[in-house]
Amino acid sequence: MRSDDWYLTDDVDDFLARSGDFLRSWPGPHVMALTWAERVRTRGLGAFGAEGAVFGVLERAGEVRATFHRLPPRGLGLTPLTPEQADTLAARLAALGHSLPSVNADHRTATAFAEAWQRHTGATPTLWHTRLRLYRLDTLTPPEPLPAGRGRVLGEGDLDQVMYWCGEFAKAVGEDVAIDADSWPRTRYADKRYTLWETPDGTPVSIAGMNPLIGGQIQVDIVYTPAELRGHGYAAAVTAQVSQAALDAGAKDVVLFADLSNPTSNALYQRLGYRTLTDWAAYEFS
Repeated sequence: MRSDDWYLTDDVDDFLARSGDFLRSWPGPHVMALTWAERVRTRGLGAFGAEGAVFGVLERAGEVRATFHRLPPRGLGLTPLTPEQADTLAARLAALGHSLPSVNADHRTATAFAEAWQRHTGATPTLWHTRLRLYRLDTLTPPEPLPAGRGRVLGEGDLDQVMYWCGEFAKAVGEDVAIDADSWPRTRYADKRYTLWETPDGTPVSIAGMNPLIGGQIQVDIVYTPAELRGHGYAAAVTAQVSQAALDAGAKDVVLFADLSNPTSNALYQRLGYRTLTDWAAYEFS
């Protein structure tokens, strides 16, 4: 395998024309590639300040085997790669003078690329402190009984409420992002549909969002309950409601990520019917 088997382009339409069928054929592990390509396609690179963006497709004997995407200042995102494929990509990007802040992918792929990048560039990889698990919904099993209250879909008139909750979520997961009316359209939060769980008196207590339908799949993202309100079943209720909404919207696959360091949320998703697809990891490069 040669490093020039990787086809590189800065045109997302070209990228999707070459790799779209491949990405949609296995949407779960390809969720990040599908999501970011669709965001760029619909909102444009300017929405993310991604000057110098590059997409890549690994082709052998007329077949697509893997892809990557890089939207600076974000790191490198990969679909599953073998160690040999990771090495050829690292060699290609190093030869072109790319400087990468990080890589994220399924754990095996991220580790293989991090090791290859160190060999080719000398950069030292450090495993990001948060380890994720990617789940896929099998059979939805809503919690019984539901907590008192109801779920409410948030609309355009609820933007202040949505921005507040997304800002709280971003702080909780250590995401360095400013969320206000000016920055909102450039964030990854702007293209989701949100449902809020409210107590009978109308007090908001938990929120869940879902991405648009892409390739027959919807990703549930985000799920957040303030620490002082946890333990009452609010997150389970709102996640179940959003998961059902994803199915009603036509999703054949519904997926979500969970922080492996949080056994409570992982157990919750499994009770709702989510099953492990793969573990996910990110490495930062010095």
